[in-house]
Amino acid sequence: MENKIKNQNVNPSPNGRRRFLKIGGAAVVGTGLFFMAGCSDDDEVMLNNNPPADAFDLGGGNLGILNYAYALEQLEAAFYTQVIQGSYYAGASSTEKTLLKDIYNHEVIHREFFKTAISAAVDPSMVLPELEFDFSAVDFSSRDAVLGISQVLEDTGVRAYNGAGQLIDVTDQAGQTYLLLAGKIVSVEARHASAIRDLINPGSMDFAGDDILIGLGGTAPAYDKAAAPKTILNEVIATGFLKTEFTAFNLPNF
Repeated sequence: MENKIKNQNVNPSPNGRRRFLKIGGAAVVGTGLFFMAGCSDDDEVMLNNNPPADAFDLGGGNLGILNYAYALEQLEAAFYTQVIQGSYYAGASSTEKTLLKDIYNHEVIHREFFKTAISAAVDPSMVLPELEFDFSAVDFSSRDAVLGISQVLEDTGVRAYNGAGQLIDVTDQAGQTYLLLAGKIVSVEARHASAIRDLINPGSMDFAGDDILIGLGGTAPAYDKAAAPKTILNEVIATGFLKTEFTAFNLPNF
């Protein structure tokens, strides 16, 4: 791991105009974070219209992408921690328990990997802090609720990594390593998504349904979708799970 991540760019100009992203026409989301609707697609992400002076910013360049991925892995690890502590999991079949416990373990490993990787590359103060989540609206006794949210999180993770991969600066060895590792992680996220979809609808084609695939070059749907970080962050906010405020002034998008 190299000692520095390129293009850190973590301090937005204090005089710059703060812009907000649209989120499906909604103005207030159940997390207490505020979004304005109707802004352009090139607007910046900010999770509060008046963030605290010490609000953490994800940063720019490869640092921002790593912190972004770390935030997503924190969300997934926190969710599956609640899953395996819930009554649905306690009464689930041994097959479903094994699958969900494996997914939990994978997400925790991914979370800790990003924390370690970023800490080794930059000053630890530039690592996204531990986030706080609120899953009180989730019925962890319900198989349908748990698997439904699991499907959304895993499908979102695949789109997020596919979108972020093209934003990684690969002009040095560190960036090339990050891209390689992102590819290794997204393949596991896709396995999770397929497994969850098969639990919901066993023996169907939903494991790689047309709702999550696109066509390229005139082909039929056969490729996973990709989404820009700002799109994914809006979707995360829309869940109402995220409680910790942070900004993303410098996060690259495509």
